[in-house]
Amino acid sequence: MGVFGQTRQKVMGPGIVFAQLEELLKWARRSSPWPLTFGLACCAIEMMATVASHNDLDRYGAMVFRASPRQADVMITAGTVTYKMAKRLRKLYDEMPDPKYVISMGSCTNNGGPFYYDCYSVIRGIDQYVPVDVYIPGCPPRPEALIYGILKLREMIRTGEIDRYHKDYDTSRRPPADEMTQPAHNFWEKGTWQK
Repeated sequence: MGVFGQTRQKVMGPGIVFAQLEELLKWARRSSPWPLTFGLACCAIEMMATVASHNDLDRYGAMVFRASPRQADVMITAGTVTYKMAKRLRKLYDEMPDPKYVISMGSCTNNGGPFYYDCYSVIRGIDQYVPVDVYIPGCPPRPEALIYGILKLREMIRTGEIDRYHKDYDTSRRPPADEMTQPAHNFWEKGTWQK
């Protein structure tokens, strides 16, 4: 039914299309997501493989990775996030223009992964710091899983499910300063102060 897909529209003569503005904006947002990559560990290798020639993420829409948060509207976080890196993660999220979306890729980003229990500096999931829209499980997840997650995000944008979620999330939520910076300890003392 033309360029606008499933929007409610009337065609009045050649070249004149009436559609709801909200539906048009959803179509534009889901059709051209520009991701900001935040690759921190082995999941970042799979993210790079997703844009390589074998999987070719670009065939699903303008998925050209951006280096600046001011040019991106989707943050793909892949890998282990530490307390020191969480501060920068939140800063990059705050610099992104609205509407902004977050994809959490891999077990380490979702819940700390295998490093959470043996390392004092790893956070237990980035959803403590930024609102996550799509979780992609795996250690590391395959490129097909990331493609499925991006397609799921596009579907959530189309249905408006994300808009309802973002209204309920408190975006001013930040961890206290003592949780952002952990005290420096050597290897032998790391187990003595854990909670």
